[in-house]
Amino acid sequence: MKTSRILLTAATALAVTLVPLGAEAGGKVSTVAGGLDSPRGLSFSPDGALYVAEAGRGGAGPCMAGPEGEACYGESGAVTRIDHGQQTRVLSGLPSLAARDGSGAIGPSDVSFLGKGNMYVTVGLGANPALRTNLPPKGQQFMGWLLRNGKPVADIAGYEATANPDGGEPDSNPNSVLALPGGRVVADAGGNSLLWVPDKGGIHTIATFPTRMATGPDGSQIPMQSVPTSVALGPDGALYVGELTGFPFPKGAARVYRVVPGKAPQVYAEGFTNIIDIGFAHGKLYVLEIAHNGLLSGDPTGALIQVGKNGAQHIVTQQLTMPGGLALRDGKAYVSNCGACPNPPGAPGSGSVVRVGL
Repeated sequence: MKTSRILLTAATALAVTLVPLGAEAGGKVSTVAGGLDSPRGLSFSPDGALYVAEAGRGGAGPCMAGPEGEACYGESGAVTRIDHGQQTRVLSGLPSLAARDGSGAIGPSDVSFLGKGNMYVTVGLGANPALRTNLPPKGQQFMGWLLRNGKPVADIAGYEATANPDGGEPDSNPNSVLALPGGRVVADAGGNSLLWVPDKGGIHTIATFPTRMATGPDGSQIPMQSVPTSVALGPDGALYVGELTGFPFPKGAARVYRVVPGKAPQVYAEGFTNIIDIGFAHGKLYVLEIAHNGLLSGDPTGALIQVGKNGAQHIVTQQLTMPGGLALRDGKAYVSNCGACPNPPGAPGSGSVVRVGL
């Protein structure tokens, strides 16, 4: 079974304890936005504002059994704009599935811009595409899709159902999107695939990522899927993809792949744990881990890591709790924090965006 309900898994596997923000060797950490519902991917718009996808907190239902427990549907997903200390939801009412306490939401996953007036958003699914028929109409129309300015433009989950690039059990969870001239790149965490959505329409496979063997909780060797969660454009023009890894989520097993279309993915850096996002700044790779000690460790502490020469890792900060996304600008990292924490009904969102000095 594919591991695509990545953040619901995290929420159920970890006993969440909020980590207070402060300063440490890697740089000062400060909050720039709060009250968010499961914040995930981040991106700066052409006018300099920061946008964050909120996966929401689910809702009153219908509720359904999922691979990691019950999930209830609602339309609490959103995209929020942050600019000069002000935050505004520019998209709202998007589909969301979450546990009854609002944790581990599946919904809007990432946001990316191409010039003015072109905002692209992925909406997750975390299931076999055929199961969308169990959702209310808006869930069927939006979950598993790539949106442009709030409107569905590419059915990523539908492509998984028909093409199934990695040949495994059909499963789709569009997680990361990178808007480029001529088309969009989407990392489907459930499909273990990297996809190209050209302007002219259609969807094409750029690459798939290998299943590897790992040691299970009982000591036996079991297949572990890649679960690619993030894609970034490198300074060399290649695509770089970070993987969460599937169950049993072993510490140190996650990799960053370098992908050149038409060629097999190559391992660029390794030794990470449960990567949720990556990015480049001044030619350096930064890796964001949702759980630095592993999703089954019981420790919700995340980590932002700078990758140096020969793959050397430098921890910028661990003052993070289950982070969900990363954006880099002007010598600072912006991280969506508490991306899978509980968001009880009637309570303010527990998520935030923090700024980290690099």
